[in-house]
Amino acid sequence: MLAVTAMWSMAGLVTRQLEHARSFEVTFWRSGFTLVALVLILLAWQGRQVFQKMPWRSPYFWLSGVCWSVMFTAFMVALTLTAVANVLITLALGPLITALMARLTTGHPLPWRTWGAIGLAGMGIGWMFASQIQVDSPGFVLGVAVAVCVPLAGAVQWTLVQRSHLRGLNLDLVPSVLLGAAISTVFTLPWAYPFQASTSDIQWMALLGVFQLAIPCVLSVLCAQVLKAAEVSLLALLEVLFGIGLAWYGAGEVPSREVLMGGTIVIAALLMNELLSWRQRHV
Repeated sequence: MLAVTAMWSMAGLVTRQLEHARSFEVTFWRSGFTLVALVLILLAWQGRQVFQKMPWRSPYFWLSGVCWSVMFTAFMVALTLTAVANVLITLALGPLITALMARLTTGHPLPWRTWGAIGLAGMGIGWMFASQIQVDSPGFVLGVAVAVCVPLAGAVQWTLVQRSHLRGLNLDLVPSVLLGAAISTVFTLPWAYPFQASTSDIQWMALLGVFQLAIPCVLSVLCAQVLKAAEVSLLALLEVLFGIGLAWYGAGEVPSREVLMGGTIVIAALLMNELLSWRQRHV
């Protein structure tokens, strides 16, 4: 899951390298390359029968696909509307939304260490948010409104994965990532036209499609079969730190001291949760 968040975090940096592609066109190309990459990955992993084995009649499969498409689309559109830090910090609402949704739908109480980690990480994120939001900047309100769709869809996605396993359905929801990429590609095509992307833009978006979406999203679904939904979402907070760091290093978007302080609190919360979890398993 740590590797997954590191790969996810490159989106902000790569987006700042684009020359002409904007908004829905960025999402279209990235989702399209993700779709192609996932077809190749699934064929190599499960053979030609993979499409016949897909759970076409399962509502979990279709709901999961819709969630992935919302995340794919909203994230890239938001990045083109407002600063990387504003988008990534908004994504940090994910753990709280996921924890509450998982608690309501599965009925399983979360351990106190996870609630404590969510609270501590929320304090760190709040500190970062207060110093970074640029209310007067163009596109801020719309950018954050679009960005908040990502943690909402993510919370539903992680809860769906866990709920299907709790019911003993043993569904393979990895193909739902493929379905999400297909929905996103088809939905954004009309909005992407006329295409303005340069050859360099298309190369950057191919990089995102394969290494920032296809590979890490498949891995994240596998992680969600082992980790609790709230833990997956909590670990995903590292994308905020990695993403801001990459935007700082590669695109010159310098974070404030408050961002660095808040990031330290988030890391401490993650370490606390994982160390306490490890201790409970080995006592």
